[in-house]
Amino acid sequence: MRRLKTGGITPFTATDYPGLLSAVVFVQGCPWRCGYCHNPHLQERTPHSPLAWDEVLSLLERRIGLIDAVVFSGGEPTMDPALADALREVREMGFKTGLHSGGTHPRRLESVLPLLDWVGFDVKAGFADYERVTKVQDSGAPALRGLQAVLASDVDYECRTTAHPALLSEAEILSLARTLAGMGVQDYALQVFRPQGCGDAALNASAQAHYPSAALAAELGRLFPSFTLRRG
Repeated sequence: MRRLKTGGITPFTATDYPGLLSAVVFVQGCPWRCGYCHNPHLQERTPHSPLAWDEVLSLLERRIGLIDAVVFSGGEPTMDPALADALREVREMGFKTGLHSGGTHPRRLESVLPLLDWVGFDVKAGFADYERVTKVQDSGAPALRGLQAVLASDVDYECRTTAHPALLSEAEILSLARTLAGMGVQDYALQVFRPQGCGDAALNASAQAHYPSAALAAELGRLFPSFTLRRG
């Protein structure tokens, strides 16, 4: 059995799986280089994991009865070929399973959807404009395929976008939201950029206190059955 390359674990959180107490497993590696990433140390896939998968399983065994779910985050979990095996092991322990993903590897995402109870899917920008955020050419294409796979499945999900005025204007956010609503997205969250943990000095310096506007938030609220604005 392949072993997941794990960069760390949060043993208890009430915010990473909607309505459930969970642990978060952080998977090593991400092919994108988003400036607002709060875990840039996980972007590189090093030869050796900082935390052995067997140690993670031992910790999770001690959490049985104390938490309800295990969420795989990153980095980008779908980059790891051992993701499906890890999900199966966690489900066998009785936990619900969640995934935070940007859709970098849509085939693997589609293959693990039957093993998931919930997905938090990060939509970076309009799909033709992904390079501005990810710094990787044509990165919007796999993201679009990944989102389509999630929407075609029966898995609960939330789509969310991190908003920074240097990366997304209010007009661009509204255009993206209309695209997502047209695709059938029911649950959408706009997460306002937070400087905590961000190593990009330019983004930290150019954040704006009153962005996005209340008018935009109201417009987004009319587009989706469920809309959340997160400011911190």
